[in-house]
Amino acid sequence: MCAQCNNKKLHVHADKAASFGQPSVVVENNSPEPCCASSSCQSTQTSSITQESELSPGDDDPASGASKGCSVNKITSAEAAAKLSCCSSGSCDSSATDEPTPDDLAPAPHSTTLSWKVEGMDCPSCANKLERAINGLEGVASAKVMFATEKLVVNCQSAAMSEEIVAKTREAGFILYTTDNTPEDSKRMSLFREILPVLTIAVMMLVSFLLNQQSQAMGLAAFTATTLVGLLPIARKAVRLAKSGTPFSIETLMSVAAIGALYLGETAEAAMVLLLFLIGEQLEGYASAKARSGVKALMALVPEKASRVLPDGRKEQVSASELKPGDIIEVAPGGRLPADVELMDAAASFDESALTGESVPVERLPGEQVMAGALVADKVVRLRIISEQGENAIDRILHLIEDAESRKAPLERFVDRFSRWYTPAMIVLAALVVVIPPMLFGQAWDEWLYKGLTLLLIACPCALVISIPAAITSGLAAATRRGALIKGGAALEQLGKIETVAFDKTGTLTEGKPVMTDIVSWDGDEARLLRQSAAVEMGSAHPLAQAVVNAAQARGLDVEEAQERQALPGRGIQGNCQGDTLMLLAADRLPLGITLTAQQAEQAHELEGQGKTLVVVLRNQQPVGLIAWRDNLREDSAKAVEQLKAMGIHSVMLTGDNPRAAAAIAGEIGIAFEAGLLPEDKVKHVELANQRTNVAMVGDGINDAPAMKTASIGIAMGGGTDVALETADAALTHNRVAELPMMIALSKATLANIKQNVFLSLGLKGVFLITTLLGMTGLWVAVLADSGATALVTLNALRLLKFKLKD
Repeated sequence: MCAQCNNKKLHVHADKAASFGQPSVVVENNSPEPCCASSSCQSTQTSSITQESELSPGDDDPASGASKGCSVNKITSAEAAAKLSCCSSGSCDSSATDEPTPDDLAPAPHSTTLSWKVEGMDCPSCANKLERAINGLEGVASAKVMFATEKLVVNCQSAAMSEEIVAKTREAGFILYTTDNTPEDSKRMSLFREILPVLTIAVMMLVSFLLNQQSQAMGLAAFTATTLVGLLPIARKAVRLAKSGTPFSIETLMSVAAIGALYLGETAEAAMVLLLFLIGEQLEGYASAKARSGVKALMALVPEKASRVLPDGRKEQVSASELKPGDIIEVAPGGRLPADVELMDAAASFDESALTGESVPVERLPGEQVMAGALVADKVVRLRIISEQGENAIDRILHLIEDAESRKAPLERFVDRFSRWYTPAMIVLAALVVVIPPMLFGQAWDEWLYKGLTLLLIACPCALVISIPAAITSGLAAATRRGALIKGGAALEQLGKIETVAFDKTGTLTEGKPVMTDIVSWDGDEARLLRQSAAVEMGSAHPLAQAVVNAAQARGLDVEEAQERQALPGRGIQGNCQGDTLMLLAADRLPLGITLTAQQAEQAHELEGQGKTLVVVLRNQQPVGLIAWRDNLREDSAKAVEQLKAMGIHSVMLTGDNPRAAAAIAGEIGIAFEAGLLPEDKVKHVELANQRTNVAMVGDGINDAPAMKTASIGIAMGGGTDVALETADAALTHNRVAELPMMIALSKATLANIKQNVFLSLGLKGVFLITTLLGMTGLWVAVLADSGATALVTLNALRLLKFKLKD
């Protein structure tokens, strides 16, 4: 799959030069072909998730007279599972660089971009080792390995470096393959090959044990042979890793310990150490693959084939990668959508549970958009493709997952830095343990050499390094299962420290779809008032106008568009209908000389007090009635605010609506509010609040993006604009505000889980360090301590996958 556009076909990108000259060729999947003409093949940054949007300015409130921007290609869903790291088969120093910028993945000027899938990675530390190895090659501008999606992206001088990169990767112990050369058969065969070393050593251990019962000499020889057989591949890998820039890997420590045990004559123990190591390696590799299966399941939501309808009505089966915007496809019930589409037929139902977590099928009307990966629920439908290759909803989520991988939590980055000097320091300590007692105090060399080797294994930072990423990865996966996409460990960690939540009103606490709630006719002819008002509003894209037209049509009224329609800036709209001149005006913007009676004014005041937006209707300069709208609260808004309050978190609503309407909405859900705010006012309020507490800003509109960026963490509603989604650190993909307390509670639980894991890993090492120096434990116990601690922290982290918010 293309690193830049996720296109599964082999193709070539034309990459713009930095300043001048002809564009250089960017080869994808290591197989140049004539450049395709689709816009999906234009050069983009690999980590970019920016989508094209049609933006319209204005406040988020329909009452303000500014309509929302119509977002194109919205990210309205997420089902993502992330990586669960281990370090059994690789170095546990996890020396990843600190959080890279998006430019790290962008093609360098005049460079070739190559991408492969990577086989053989068991943990993020494997990805780090592969990155270091490839970055060390001359001619490589940058290399990035995405562990979750098993992808390697290399920016280098030319495509001629492909063979050198493949060879270097094989030398480091991994295998590269292109998407058209995925070794499915070999992967099915590889399971036996993977467990073969464990089976071999286990059988040899059993034979050695039986021989040792008959003869100690034979047993000694058998255990020695078993150790050498098990040590050979581990030692080879240790040498390869040392050459590629990872000298202090767990393989190095195991090799030193096994050789030392052979020197001391502890052959049985040396063989047992290797067997336990290999078993732990297999179990931890399986755990990582299991955690990564969520990403593979997400990629599998897009079918490989689609039924395309030709202009003459015939149908043909084509690869999903061949579809382009404007193509018509037909999908039968039970089939999944290969791209983002627009429904052409009558209303149909789609199961979007795999993407949104919403269990009930959603009914879509003709002209509405449906996301790639959705399941057709009830009938055969025809749909029009609207997304380019590599730009559908699934592809964008995969980009977010890859981007999130690089956003490490501060705690995780600290452990990375800590582990860089921890392992060398412990090797020095072990050397001192071996040398000082015999040289200064006349102790036996064999005894302290054995203790030093044991200390080496105990000191391995596997459990410590995995303790934080395992918890964070489980937390991220648990959030995505509930429809909450959190962009990385840093955002997850920050969520747990939130003390104040600032909500936008329209589209966040409310549904963002105003409906006409009241029509008051002062001349007794309500039908005439509604029909004429709808005639004046017909054709307008404003949500309030559309609500009036929809209400008239729902009552079966025959509406014809008014003549001489014109907007009255800042006041309302007017037009001629059936010989009458109608004006729909804000109650406080009536023409001079026209006033409402006391009773009429009281009715208007009462409706405004209910949080409704209203206009006065004038017919031939005479007030004849009122029309009121309301953007109703989401069903779960009150529950969300109540749960946040129970957690000790303060909530405030920031809105551009008028104070009376804002007060009515806020009163219904028991939340503080600030009304009449422009986008810059929201930013100022968030800045002031941030000086006192950690603030989360929740919004959905373009005007919310600055405030979301200013807050400690920004959270977007999944149905919001692309700008809000891309600015945010997290997103509620299914628009359920009630999941916000869950996100915060999950983050707090993750932070608690991290503390438990660190305590477990360091505590066990501390205990066995003391028992080793006292001569109470040996090599095999040291391996059990390391593998056991790693297993414990992994299992503890997996508890987060079943997290539930207590009511």
